[in-house]
Amino acid sequence: MNKEPITIIGLDKLKKELIFLKEKKRPEIVASIAEARSHGDLKENAEYHAAKEQQSYNEGRIQEVEDLIARANVIDVTKINNDGKVIFGSTVFLKNLDTNEKIDYKLVGKDEANLEKKLIFFQSPIGKGLIGKNKNDLVEILTPAGVKNFEIIEVKYI
Repeated sequence: MNKEPITIIGLDKLKKELIFLKEKKRPEIVASIAEARSHGDLKENAEYHAAKEQQSYNEGRIQEVEDLIARANVIDVTKINNDGKVIFGSTVFLKNLDTNEKIDYKLVGKDEANLEKKLIFFQSPIGKGLIGKNKNDLVEILTPAGVKNFEIIEVKYI
């Protein structure tokens, strides 16, 4: 069983999702199945089949989240001495040398990644290109959109 790195916030979100799926979603689906059953013939009952499909998806997600929690390797970067190196969980402030645009990313686990919130998977092309680099380094990263050139302005463990 491989451990998956995750931030404290990511683990908390997974635990909240698990509680929601088990304590709120599961009973709703059971009630939907009971309601659909009361309508008679199950062979031609679309509501029943939809509810059973929803139940299957929900139970699968519960198993997936429980597995992720069991394999979680929680990394709290706030407790690590910041030496300016880009590591899992660090927030990296970059300057795109091609466009002069300044951007920042937090390197996170797969289930936490959300580009809109500037949370990128540490094993994505940009994540892999940044891990192990230091403040003030110039970095060339091959992405699906082409080569990107960055300067690491700041690395924070927040």
